[in-house]
Amino acid sequence: MFIETIKTPGLAHLSYIVGSAGEAAVIDPRRDVGAYISIAKQHDCRIKYIFETHRNEDLISGAAILAKLTQAEVKHGPNADGKVQYADIVKQGERFKVGHICLEILETPGHTKDSISILLFDSEYDSGAVGVFSGDTLFVGDVGRTDFYPEQAAEMAGMLFDSLQLIADKAKHAIVYPAHGAGSVCGDGMAEREFSTVAHELSNNPMLQINKRDEFITNKLAEQHYRAPYFSVMEQLNLEGASATNAPRIVSPLKLIELQSQKHGWLIDVRPVEGFLAAHYPGSVCLPVAMLTAYAGWLFHPEDNITLIAQDDAMASAAALHLARIGFDNTQRYVVGSFTEFAAMGGDFTTLDTLTAAEVKELQQQDWQLLDVRKITEYQQRHIKGSQQLFLGHLATSLDQLDPETHYITMCASGMRASVAASYLRANGINNVKVFMGSLGAWLNASYPVEG
Repeated sequence: MFIETIKTPGLAHLSYIVGSAGEAAVIDPRRDVGAYISIAKQHDCRIKYIFETHRNEDLISGAAILAKLTQAEVKHGPNADGKVQYADIVKQGERFKVGHICLEILETPGHTKDSISILLFDSEYDSGAVGVFSGDTLFVGDVGRTDFYPEQAAEMAGMLFDSLQLIADKAKHAIVYPAHGAGSVCGDGMAEREFSTVAHELSNNPMLQINKRDEFITNKLAEQHYRAPYFSVMEQLNLEGASATNAPRIVSPLKLIELQSQKHGWLIDVRPVEGFLAAHYPGSVCLPVAMLTAYAGWLFHPEDNITLIAQDDAMASAAALHLARIGFDNTQRYVVGSFTEFAAMGGDFTTLDTLTAAEVKELQQQDWQLLDVRKITEYQQRHIKGSQQLFLGHLATSLDQLDPETHYITMCASGMRASVAASYLRANGINNVKVFMGSLGAWLNASYPVEG
């Protein structure tokens, strides 16, 4: 028997392929499915089943694509918010043989109504579950969020409590294989490791220390989560089944000059922040590859036309793939950012001003507005007096609340999100903006006072 984990950077998504005796099953595949096919070939296995533990909100499932390529059967839990067109519905207690492995379905609603967990049995040895693919029901150090049905928030939280009790009853000594790791938007308190057991979680997971159902519900209702606008697009695509992705084509800097003049969609610069600050195309938005899946779905719309600015072909391909995983399929072209060549052709480029902690402190005395783009939970823990909190993801819907004549300083924890925010504001006509590099970290190192 083998189990391999496929991790998707940016989304902190974890999917799995498990196999035995020439057969394999895939759990929660991402849209680019090549890794599963490659691993199955390495183990000389045929992919027999594909399981989805729930209908994903934060990424496109690859189940429909993988099924077409392998003729595998797709299995999905009951009570989805619509018909899952490419899958068969499974229910509590159903079992599936994969070589010498047995996979058993547990209905574990709470995160979503259609959530399932999958018990893993090694039928050659004993009858106890050795593993549980827990989806977004149970994480390492946390449990799933329950706010996707606002009008039924308490009911969903109660369902999750019951589902966790079921996992504890059916798989107390099993290894936990969750659908997400630390950094996912589907939970806040996940550990920085991706291995655990149900028994360990029962002893150490804060949410599993709550034994009273009402108290658990109260705690879940008090949580604060952000829900990106693109989630609704993911939900619909994950009912219909998405198509395979297409790679963007390279264009010359001359073409970029033409695109700039036509205002043809968005220019997204996926290079590291330091490169963007030094020189970038006017009107472009700084969004490094590692941050794409976290914020592109907030700042842009999946139907937007996108041109990427990258250091090289590999960076552009990686960025396009990250975007495709969250449903952005109009990434049609990219430019390799050579600013000396661009300038020689008559193209314009610009820079973005940065500030030190001492300079920020001085400018605060001169009516510059400090704009803190961290999450509200971060801001409440500690913030600079006089700063205004505006989550980076909410910039697109808050532009009308910002005065183009005001001078803004963007800040976060280190300067990364602040750079994205400043570039987005400038691309939308708010030009009086500088970036506090180092941000709260630099402020604290300077021993300046904070609140919270």
